[in-house]
Amino acid sequence: MGLPIEGEPMQIHSYKHNGHIHRIWDETTILKGTQNLVIGGNDRTVVTESDGRTWVTREPAICYFHSECWFNVIGMLREDGVHYYCNISSPFIFDGESLKYIDYDLDIKVFPDMTFNLLDEDEYERHRREMNYPDVIDQILKRNVEKLIRWIRQRKGPFAPDFIDTWYERYLSFRK
Repeated sequence: MGLPIEGEPMQIHSYKHNGHIHRIWDETTILKGTQNLVIGGNDRTVVTESDGRTWVTREPAICYFHSECWFNVIGMLREDGVHYYCNISSPFIFDGESLKYIDYDLDIKVFPDMTFNLLDEDEYERHRREMNYPDVIDQILKRNVEKLIRWIRQRKGPFAPDFIDTWYERYLSFRK
Protein backbone atom coordinates (compact mmCIF):
# COMPACT_ATOMS: atom_id res chain seq x y z
CA MET A 1 0.00 0.00 0.00
CA GLY A 2 2.46 2.66 1.09
CA LEU A 3 1.94 6.12 2.43
CA PRO A 4 1.33 9.17 0.25
CA ILE A 5 4.63 11.01 -0.34
CA GLU A 6 4.64 14.77 0.10
CA GLY A 7 5.24 16.63 -3.13
CA GLU A 8 4.22 13.68 -5.30
CA PRO A 9 1.16 13.72 -7.57
CA MET A 10 -1.78 11.41 -7.03
CA GLN A 11 -5.12 10.83 -8.66
CA ILE A 12 -8.34 10.98 -6.66
CA HIS A 13 -10.95 8.35 -7.55
CA SER A 14 -14.52 8.70 -6.37
CA TYR A 15 -16.77 5.63 -6.58
CA LYS A 16 -20.43 4.96 -5.91
CA HIS A 17 -21.65 2.34 -3.43
CA ASN A 18 -22.19 -0.16 -6.27
CA GLY A 19 -18.46 -0.04 -7.15
CA HIS A 20 -18.82 2.04 -10.31
CA ILE A 21 -16.45 4.93 -10.85
CA HIS A 22 -18.06 8.31 -10.26
CA ARG A 23 -15.31 10.85 -10.94
CA ILE A 24 -11.49 11.06 -11.28
CA TRP A 25 -9.34 14.10 -10.52
CA ASP A 26 -6.28 13.69 -12.73
CA GLU A 27 -3.58 15.25 -10.58
CA THR A 28 -3.43 16.47 -7.01
CA THR A 29 -0.16 17.23 -5.23
CA ILE A 30 0.22 15.51 -1.87
CA LEU A 31 0.93 18.16 0.78
CA LYS A 32 0.67 15.88 3.81
CA GLY A 33 0.38 12.12 3.79
CA THR A 34 0.01 9.82 6.77
CA GLN A 35 -1.93 6.65 7.52
CA ASN A 36 -4.82 8.77 8.81
CA LEU A 37 -4.65 12.08 6.96
CA VAL A 38 -4.09 13.23 3.40
CA ILE A 39 -4.07 16.87 2.42
CA GLY A 40 -3.68 17.65 -1.27
CA GLY A 41 -3.65 20.67 -3.51
CA ASN A 42 -4.59 21.18 -7.13
CA ASP A 43 -5.35 23.93 -9.61
CA ARG A 44 -6.90 23.59 -13.03
CA THR A 45 -6.83 19.83 -12.88
CA VAL A 46 -8.72 17.67 -15.36
CA VAL A 47 -11.75 15.87 -13.93
CA THR A 48 -13.25 12.90 -15.76
CA GLU A 49 -16.88 12.00 -15.12
CA SER A 50 -18.25 8.44 -15.19
CA ASP A 51 -19.63 8.99 -18.70
CA GLY A 52 -16.20 10.04 -20.04
CA ARG A 53 -16.89 13.76 -20.18
CA THR A 54 -14.07 15.94 -18.87
CA TRP A 55 -13.84 19.40 -17.38
CA VAL A 56 -11.14 21.46 -15.70
CA THR A 57 -11.36 22.90 -12.19
CA ARG A 58 -11.50 26.70 -12.18
CA GLU A 59 -9.52 27.64 -9.09
CA PRO A 60 -6.90 26.38 -6.67
CA ALA A 61 -8.24 23.90 -4.14
CA ILE A 62 -7.03 22.22 -0.97
CA CYS A 63 -8.46 18.75 -0.33
CA TYR A 64 -8.79 17.22 3.14
CA PHE A 65 -9.26 13.49 3.74
CA HIS A 66 -9.22 11.73 7.13
CA SER A 67 -9.36 7.97 7.67
CA GLU A 68 -11.77 8.29 10.61
CA CYS A 69 -14.22 10.68 8.93
CA TRP A 70 -17.05 9.72 6.63
CA PHE A 71 -16.60 12.95 4.68
CA ASN A 72 -13.97 14.87 2.80
CA VAL A 73 -13.60 18.60 2.33
CA ILE A 74 -12.46 20.67 -0.65
CA GLY A 75 -11.58 24.29 0.07
CA MET A 76 -11.66 26.35 -3.13
CA LEU A 77 -9.81 29.67 -3.15
CA ARG A 78 -11.95 32.23 -4.96
CA GLU A 79 -11.76 36.01 -5.22
CA ASP A 80 -14.45 36.50 -2.56
CA GLY A 81 -12.92 34.02 -0.10
CA VAL A 82 -12.76 30.28 0.55
CA HIS A 83 -15.74 28.23 -0.55
CA TYR A 84 -15.95 24.64 0.73
CA TYR A 85 -17.51 21.65 -0.92
CA CYS A 86 -17.93 18.73 1.48
CA ASN A 87 -18.70 15.23 0.29
CA ILE A 88 -20.30 12.72 2.62
CA SER A 89 -18.22 9.68 1.77
CA SER A 90 -16.47 6.61 3.05
CA PRO A 91 -13.07 7.13 4.69
CA PHE A 92 -10.28 7.11 2.11
CA ILE A 93 -7.85 4.41 1.12
CA PHE A 94 -4.55 5.06 -0.65
CA ASP A 95 -3.26 2.33 -2.96
CA GLY A 96 0.16 3.85 -3.70
CA GLU A 97 -1.00 5.86 -6.70
CA SER A 98 -4.58 6.93 -6.06
CA LEU A 99 -6.67 8.06 -3.15
CA LYS A 100 -10.06 6.34 -3.30
CA TYR A 101 -13.39 6.76 -1.55
CA ILE A 102 -17.09 6.05 -1.99
CA ASP A 103 -19.25 9.13 -2.59
CA TYR A 104 -22.57 8.90 -0.77
CA ASP A 105 -24.37 11.72 -2.60
CA LEU A 106 -24.99 14.09 0.32
CA ASP A 107 -22.93 17.27 0.13
CA ILE A 108 -22.58 20.41 2.16
CA LYS A 109 -21.67 23.65 0.44
CA VAL A 110 -20.06 26.21 2.79
CA PHE A 111 -19.72 29.89 1.90
CA PRO A 112 -16.96 32.31 2.99
CA ASP A 113 -19.18 33.64 5.81
CA MET A 114 -19.47 30.00 7.04
CA THR A 115 -23.17 29.70 6.23
CA PHE A 116 -23.93 26.38 4.58
CA ASN A 117 -26.48 24.33 2.66
CA LEU A 118 -27.06 20.57 2.73
CA LEU A 119 -27.42 19.38 -0.86
CA ASP A 120 -28.66 16.34 -2.79
CA GLU A 121 -30.94 14.79 -0.16
CA ASP A 122 -33.27 13.53 -2.92
CA GLU A 123 -30.35 11.94 -4.80
CA TYR A 124 -29.19 10.29 -1.57
CA GLU A 125 -32.62 8.78 -0.89
CA ARG A 126 -32.91 7.53 -4.49
CA HIS A 127 -29.44 5.93 -4.46
CA ARG A 128 -29.98 4.54 -0.95
CA ARG A 129 -32.94 2.58 -2.31
CA GLU A 130 -31.42 1.69 -5.71
CA MET A 131 -28.06 0.53 -4.31
CA ASN A 132 -29.44 -0.88 -1.06
CA TYR A 133 -27.30 1.07 1.39
CA PRO A 134 -27.32 -1.00 4.59
CA ASP A 135 -29.05 0.61 7.58
CA VAL A 136 -25.73 0.75 9.43
CA ILE A 137 -24.21 2.83 6.58
CA ASP A 138 -27.26 5.10 6.54
CA GLN A 139 -26.84 5.71 10.29
CA ILE A 140 -23.08 6.34 10.00
CA LEU A 141 -23.63 8.81 7.17
CA LYS A 142 -26.33 10.73 9.04
CA ARG A 143 -24.11 10.93 12.15
CA ASN A 144 -21.27 12.23 9.99
CA VAL A 145 -23.48 14.95 8.48
CA GLU A 146 -24.05 16.10 12.07
CA LYS A 147 -20.32 15.84 12.87
CA LEU A 148 -19.43 17.84 9.75
CA ILE A 149 -21.93 20.57 10.66
CA ARG A 150 -20.37 20.75 14.16
CA TRP A 151 -16.90 21.11 12.58
CA ILE A 152 -18.19 23.94 10.35
CA ARG A 153 -19.80 25.77 13.27
CA GLN A 154 -16.76 25.26 15.51
CA ARG A 155 -14.29 26.19 12.71
CA LYS A 156 -12.56 22.85 13.28
CA GLY A 157 -10.12 20.99 11.02
CA PRO A 158 -10.16 22.33 7.45
CA PHE A 159 -12.62 25.05 8.51
CA ALA A 160 -10.16 26.58 11.00
CA PRO A 161 -9.04 30.13 10.22
CA ASP A 162 -5.96 30.11 7.97
CA PHE A 163 -6.08 26.31 7.38
CA ILE A 164 -6.67 26.63 3.64
CA ASP A 165 -4.30 29.59 3.21
CA THR A 166 -1.50 27.79 5.08
CA TRP A 167 -1.81 24.65 2.96
CA TYR A 168 -2.16 26.70 -0.22
CA GLU A 169 1.20 28.34 0.55
CA ARG A 170 2.67 24.84 0.93
CA TYR A 171 1.11 23.83 -2.39
CA LEU A 172 2.69 26.85 -4.10
CA SER A 173 6.11 25.85 -2.73
CA PHE A 174 5.84 22.50 -4.55
CA ARG A 175 4.83 24.20 -7.83
CA LYS A 176 8.05 26.20 -8.12
